[in-house]
Amino acid sequence: MANAEITEHQLTTERHSSFYLASGPEDGPLVIFLHGWPELAISWRHQLPVFGGLGFRAIAPDMRGYGRSRIHAHHSDYAQAEVAADMIELLDSLGREKAIWVGHDWGSATVWALASHHPDRCHAVASLCVPYATLEHGLDACLPLIDREMYPEADFPVGQWDYIRFYEENFARATAVFDASPYHAIKALFRRGKARVEPRPSPTAFIRATGGWYGGADQAPDIPRDDAVISEAELCAYASALERNGFFGPDSYYMNNPGNAAYAATALNEGILEMPTLFLLAEYDEVCECLRSNLAGPMRNYCRDLTIRHIQSGHWMAQEKPGEVNAALLRWLATTLPPCWPGDA
Repeated sequence: MANAEITEHQLTTERHSSFYLASGPEDGPLVIFLHGWPELAISWRHQLPVFGGLGFRAIAPDMRGYGRSRIHAHHSDYAQAEVAADMIELLDSLGREKAIWVGHDWGSATVWALASHHPDRCHAVASLCVPYATLEHGLDACLPLIDREMYPEADFPVGQWDYIRFYEENFARATAVFDASPYHAIKALFRRGKARVEPRPSPTAFIRATGGWYGGADQAPDIPRDDAVISEAELCAYASALERNGFFGPDSYYMNNPGNAAYAATALNEGILEMPTLFLLAEYDEVCECLRSNLAGPMRNYCRDLTIRHIQSGHWMAQEKPGEVNAALLRWLATTLPPCWPGDA
């Protein structure tokens, strides 16, 4: 079946306004894709037309603080309780009781929050890169899972998560560096992963020691674009949105660790997920590293119907390895959730 066209939509409620992209028949099985930092709905450009062409109703919103969705004024506006509420509003507006939710990065945190707080609104959930019971539980939940051979506590007290502490301690500086040149920032960030003979600490483990992002520079360096991840037109789309809105919203997602932990503590069923869950593990992701560390350990304990698939990719998996991601998602849906396959729903 040919790829389906992508259309643009806007949902406005009393508390929020969400822009979203859609593909596929309106009555098809619903799949909602949630992006992370610092992305947009177009991060799912390789997934939407494929799923839509197969008969799914594929949706991808700009998350709050991004693109054409509403920009909110306070750090607390970007807590997971608020972001999850946005997604429930979106689901309600589509006239559906449930969806298949797919997330990446902070979008993964929201998918896990939906699964643990609103299981009745989830057919199934899938996450790229970020395992369950980590990011959405706040930074402190991630610390016991650090690979202490790679990150001795005396030298790296918060391991690869040092950049999150930098946001908490130097938010204005961190945001100003990204705001100085979103175009350069996206070019520097959106890069393919690399297989390494000898593992190395993530560059994010040195942020505070080196005076901030990019070694304390006032803006991201001007380095060549990695066309394995984004084209020039796509780079410009990301940069334009971030130049218009700024990084306050995107960066504020990192400023709610205590609040997110408190919200996670209110999960239903003691946080145990009964619905089918899929985790796509990025083998070359140096921050969400799940091969040497125990980052995925809690997920294995809490997810009763868990499938794990490895993708030889860096962090920007849906853009770097779209064919492999699409194949893994579709195989999982076809074998685990046949009632949610188009034509059988």
